[in-house]
Amino acid sequence: MIDPHTSPALRRSQTDLASVLALTQDLVRIPTRGGIDHYDDAIAHLSGWMEERSLDPKVLRDSTGAAVALTASVHGRRPGPTWVLDACLDTAPFGDEHAWTHSPTSGTVRDGWLWGRGAADSKVAVAMFCHLAAHLRTEADALCGELVLLFDLDEHTGGFGGAKRYFAAQDTPPDIGGVMIGYPGMDKLVIGGRGVYRVRLRVHGVASHSGGSKSTANAISKASAIIRALEGEPLPGAAEGFGPGKLTVTAIGAGEGFSVVPDLCTVNVDVRTTAAFAEDEAADLVAAVVAKVDADWPDTAPTLVEAHTRWPAYALPEESPLRSALVGAAAAHGVQLEAKIAGPSNIGNYLAGLNVPATAGFGPVYEGLHATDERVCLDTIPVAQAIYEQAIRTLMSRRAPDVTV
Repeated sequence: MIDPHTSPALRRSQTDLASVLALTQDLVRIPTRGGIDHYDDAIAHLSGWMEERSLDPKVLRDSTGAAVALTASVHGRRPGPTWVLDACLDTAPFGDEHAWTHSPTSGTVRDGWLWGRGAADSKVAVAMFCHLAAHLRTEADALCGELVLLFDLDEHTGGFGGAKRYFAAQDTPPDIGGVMIGYPGMDKLVIGGRGVYRVRLRVHGVASHSGGSKSTANAISKASAIIRALEGEPLPGAAEGFGPGKLTVTAIGAGEGFSVVPDLCTVNVDVRTTAAFAEDEAADLVAAVVAKVDADWPDTAPTLVEAHTRWPAYALPEESPLRSALVGAAAAHGVQLEAKIAGPSNIGNYLAGLNVPATAGFGPVYEGLHATDERVCLDTIPVAQAIYEQAIRTLMSRRAPDVTV
């Protein structure tokens, strides 16, 4: 680790630590389980904190009026791109609360860790980003472009409603240079991810009485034939850094009772794509397999393929300003980041579809993510905050490189 006297950002973040912990604890003590809890109390508390520091928070709502995100901005005096610090304010469920060492809403600080659901993912990032923005607001005359805080309230549902609402809005800046997603973990920087192509198959059979003298096409049997064919289909070779593509059947639904041959079976198929196996190729593969099985079952209606999600695979090049700013800031603070392409998809894949660069998976050290005894390591919080601050200052300085996508 570098001498803190040589890093103003680290000195500031060390001074901020008590306040960052207090805000994180406050947020952990307000349950915000995705799709379970109401978010009004968390929004009110965080909005009040922001307002006291002149950050002017704004609640984003979906078409039903439900709150899906909280945002705030710092405007530099000179023109430049918009940079987004993104973190989720909702959390995973608690699981078995009795299995926790400390209550999931306790916000307990003990043995160098802060405990509770959301402590790591990602309320500590919310607190760090708020403090960083508060500092930069007082120096706006020296900055180029805009810094946006985007705290999603629909991340753990898988809907990403906050991010989608922000990036689809008419008043969203058109010149977004990139998004830094504050997921925890100090050993790597996620600079890409395999893509995802998800479909629901509606497989048709012919209904009849199961005890009848004449057999009819069973939708479950036909679906089984499709599943076997899909799982036996070879996928293209792995692309560098991505690993192989992958196809998984994740859900099956059909039939009721005992006396009816089912005439409909639904099958969910999840395909992970790579730079060598794009979503269009995945779509063609699934369609071809389904068509071949349909031809073998001429007495049934064709299978309907309903596309659910199509996010491209992506990877930021080494020369990406976003990637190089974070990697350089980490190296300056003695942290060697491994740039990694993630196997699971993340919101960065959605952003890649909008031609918006994104990083993820850098933050304080953690344990128990989405599990019992989630916690974040206190000693690593100032370092993570300092690295983000230096990266943002690099991107928002007059010497910042041109934005490339």
